[in-house]
Amino acid sequence: MSHLLLLLALAFIVSSVGWLYFIYFFSIGYGLSISALALAVGAMFWDVMTLPAAILLAVLFVYGIRLALYLFIRERKSASYKKILYQPENTTKKPLFVMFMIWISCALLYVGQISPVTFYLRNLAEGADVSHLWAWVGAVVAAIGVIIEMVADAQKSAAKKIDAHRFVDTGLYRIVRCPNYFGEVLMWTGSFIICFGACCTLWQWIVAALGYIGIVYVMFSGARRLELRQEEVYGKLPEFQEYAKRTPLILPFVPIYSVARHTWLKG
Repeated sequence: MSHLLLLLALAFIVSSVGWLYFIYFFSIGYGLSISALALAVGAMFWDVMTLPAAILLAVLFVYGIRLALYLFIRERKSASYKKILYQPENTTKKPLFVMFMIWISCALLYVGQISPVTFYLRNLAEGADVSHLWAWVGAVVAAIGVIIEMVADAQKSAAKKIDAHRFVDTGLYRIVRCPNYFGEVLMWTGSFIICFGACCTLWQWIVAALGYIGIVYVMFSGARRLELRQEEVYGKLPEFQEYAKRTPLILPFVPIYSVARHTWLKG
């Protein structure tokens, strides 16, 4: 438990960038927090570090740094992104209590997300008979998820350079409308998989499951916002309607084509 409290304190410190602008709690602060937590877990358990755990922590570190830099550069260079980022509902000053609750919720979520590899290493350090096979499976799945996300972002940037006003339906976007979100879900699924071989106790399972469910919810919530925004911009185009009808929203080959009506996903 002491390790989680130290990680929580670190998550509070790093994610406090959100006090500059509350959206940063979920964006730049999120990326920086995941990278910082990955480094901290590596430092805490360096003496029992295994190769699959090291790979997973490296994947999470790279993911977090890349996300923070990507969002920072995008904010500086993309006029359309700035318009979305600084729309009135985001710039309205939030009550102090709300800000604190967002800060606390984000820090708890980030620790929950990083907890599976933490429990794996902690339990290993205490002599538990953990399964390294599950750690390898998780590391590989997580790495594939990050690669998918990076490729999706690159493909979108390339497509927008060709036609900034057209929706993207090339590359990975032929298979799923939000391949970057799918990549992130896959990455955190890989992270969570480690629990199956980590000899987790009941409370450890609960912490890890809440972190995993929480980030999956965030991804579907983000996909819902994107769906509504695309419908507003491209909804009158017959080719977009056809694309949206035949292409799953976030999970490839899973026939979920819309979550717009699910208001409980509103973030």
